[in-house]
Amino acid sequence: MNNLLPKRKNIFKKIKDLYKKGHKKEIFIPLKSKINYAGRVYNEKELVNLVDASLDFWLTAGRYTEEFEKKLAAFIGVKYASFVNSGSSANLVAITALTSPSLGQRRLKPCDEIITTALAFPTTVAPIIQNRMVPVFVDVDLGTYNINIIRLKKAISRKTKAIFLAHTLGNPFCVEEVKKICRENRLWLIEDNCDALGSEYKGKKTGSFGDIATCSFYPAHHITTGEGGAVLTNDFLLNKIINSFRDWGRDCWCKTGMDNTCGRRFSGKHGALPKGYDHKYVYSHLGYNLKATEMQAAIGVAQLDKLADFINKRRENHKYLYSNLKDLSDRIILPVATKYSSPSWFGFVITLKGNQIKTRNDIVFALEKTNIQTRLLFAGNIIKQPCFLQLKKGYDYKIKGTLKNTDKAMNDGFWVGVYPGITEEKIKYMLDKIKLALGKYLQT
Repeated sequence: MNNLLPKRKNIFKKIKDLYKKGHKKEIFIPLKSKINYAGRVYNEKELVNLVDASLDFWLTAGRYTEEFEKKLAAFIGVKYASFVNSGSSANLVAITALTSPSLGQRRLKPCDEIITTALAFPTTVAPIIQNRMVPVFVDVDLGTYNINIIRLKKAISRKTKAIFLAHTLGNPFCVEEVKKICRENRLWLIEDNCDALGSEYKGKKTGSFGDIATCSFYPAHHITTGEGGAVLTNDFLLNKIINSFRDWGRDCWCKTGMDNTCGRRFSGKHGALPKGYDHKYVYSHLGYNLKATEMQAAIGVAQLDKLADFINKRRENHKYLYSNLKDLSDRIILPVATKYSSPSWFGFVITLKGNQIKTRNDIVFALEKTNIQTRLLFAGNIIKQPCFLQLKKGYDYKIKGTLKNTDKAMNDGFWVGVYPGITEEKIKYMLDKIKLALGKYLQT
């Protein structure tokens, strides 16, 4: 391989030249150029890494995967990060890992209750139901769009075994209070950190507080590997279980391409299998294949080097919109950062005061016509989605209290992007069009 290094370097040089020639600086044309709510931001470094990995033709996890997992874990401040093929898969693995018999009396079982919010992306909720457990929905606070702590406390029952919450649009939930509740009631805490990579609570990164946490690297997120995600933990046993469920449910922990790491490949006794059955074909869980590829990890390594700048740009864009829209706070609910937090914002959310679903739609349509992409708050109230019509309230899912604020966010809220691809020129244009739309359709 070493004798081919000069040829590789020559290939990399050509890739860099092609990138510079083929990726000219975008010229923003008002009303014609589209301002996406999110998107991938990259340069020649991602392309070089991608080609470097492909030249090895080591298609599954390899050197780049190992580097990516180590750097991601170090950035967030946890011991273990396991790369998977999507953030949705990460959530599935996180919940399913807690059903492992290895956890003894603390394992999650069918009919156990898991507290979450209905104002969520579907794949925060789906793994609970897919594992035959019961999501218990609690309302959110307007402004933060995170779970209401008082209602959370009231939702706990003898059947409650875990709390599974997302940091909504990058805004951390009240970690201190939620952690305290989990400690007092011996509950698992799972953080959905998919929209919050780089957010901090009391100086610590989100994703480092839960028993398990998850990330997503879809192109819309803070960094991208195309499709991709990660499962995070500080616990050795949980990490072993996570990797087992990700990798077919296998008991073997050898890295790809390795054999007999345990030194007992043909001498162990497992289940009812004959003694000495090949450990590489022993399965301790009914798992999946949710692994990502080496090429995805190669992109991720380059993206991680840019993450600090990405986070700063998101915060700058969010701050600019907030400071220039706060004079409309009598007519709109502005986003509120959770106390003690420093969000790595995923988007800028606006909720109209009063009952104005038609007005919200008018504003969204007006912005879309000016080529500003908008998004609603994910599934809104998820129990009103078609997929829930086949489920039975009180049996397949439960609601504690009302979901008044969740419905408010669903009916009257929307958000726009703050991602690093939104330049100063674009953010000023966005602000101008948002103010025009709000001024036109909102009643004083």
